Amino acid sequence: MTDIGIPMEDLGRERTPSHVDLNLLRTFLAVYRAGSFTAAAPSLGLSQPTVTAQIRTLEQQTGRELFTRLPRGVEPTQPAHELAAQVADPLDALASFQSRRGLLAGHTDPVHLAGPSELLCVRVLPALAPLVAEGVRLRVATGLTEPLIEELRAGRHDLVIATRRPRGRALVSVPLADEEYVLVAAPAWAHVAGAADPCAALRDVPLITYAEDLPIVRRYWRQVFGKQLSAAAAVTVPNLYAVVSAVNAGAGYSVLPRSLCEEYLASGRLALLHDPVEPPLNTLFLVQRPGADANPDVAQVRDRLQRAARTW
Repeated sequence: MTDIGIPMEDLGRERTPSHVDLNLLRTFLAVYRAGSFTAAAPSLGLSQPTVTAQIRTLEQQTGRELFTRLPRGVEPTQPAHELAAQVADPLDALASFQSRRGLLAGHTDPVHLAGPSELLCVRVLPALAPLVAEGVRLRVATGLTEPLIEELRAGRHDLVIATRRPRGRALVSVPLADEEYVLVAAPAWAHVAGAADPCAALRDVPLITYAEDLPIVRRYWRQVFGKQLSAAAAVTVPNLYAVVSAVNAGAGYSVLPRSLCEEYLASGRLALLHDPVEPPLNTLFLVQRPGADANPDVAQVRDRLQRAARTW
């Protein structure tokens, strides 16, 4: 086992080893960042009992409790915060060095990227096509923001495009782009666009949405019309592409991200039913796993996405 020369004098007076095993510190940092032994295990390639045993060993060596065990996950203690401040930069630098050594040998790890499936198809993958042509490898996953963020904490993703800023300070996130929402229907329902009261005109038009609780449509009604939505969904389907398809076929109306509707609106296959002065916007965030910069291709993907997002 490998030792790392990081003095531990400030972390415990009862039992203070001069050196601590590097693998224990890596495990500690993974747990500190992931928030649980179970979540940290996959990123380390270890079983959960092994992670637990290594943290117990590190606590014995430092003479301090590093984590408070909770019903779900763990809470870092003050000594854990102090230890993380000491070791995070050196361990990340070491991981980066190892990655660069692999790069010089012609080997780089794939970049694990995740986000909403529709956004990935319409915006993200086209923006990253030049990097793929240059040799960057991608492993792309889709899903909802909260599960993807938890998977990122567990080390399964390097970057996640999230529809909301993640909670806590452990993850670095930056605003990526604002997504505009539009009220649309097939041209057969275009007469609603000229109505003095669009809400009343839409009462007999079927509502198509991706979720039973109508989060996007309710927000649009509240922000644009200043009213509570009273309609119930005629069709729910958990895929925005399917919603666009149903609306385009004349099934009814919906509120959708403009990015999914631009071509349909430009060609006349969909009609814009309302054009508010201040349309609802949802900010997308780019979230990066701590230590992901050890792979230089992660920085390339992140920078390319930030540049591309300026034109979205």
